[in-house]
Amino acid sequence: MGRAAEILGVTPTFLRNLGAAKLIEPQRSEGGHRRYSRYQLRLAARARELVDQGTALEAACRIIILEDQLAEALRINTELQQAHDRRPDSSGRRLA
Repeated sequence: MGRAAEILGVTPTFLRNLGAAKLIEPQRSEGGHRRYSRYQLRLAARARELVDQGTALEAACRIIILEDQLAEALRINTELQQAHDRRPDSSGRRLA
């Protein structure tokens, strides 16, 4: 946790607060140390940006969760649209 906090320029308490807010839940090493993925570090960095801009921590976490959900929905929508465009119509021609 100390190394992750150092990389992000935050305190270990900030990272614990992100865990308490359910934004990130790090894995634990056999020794019980928190281990953060690159994705989790990106989320923590985004949270720090928002907090530095004056957003409350809980609100920042909610914003990040919503941004993540939107990105996933857009990705799924793109995949479905591409699959639809590849599907032939009743005459055997592709729809796009």
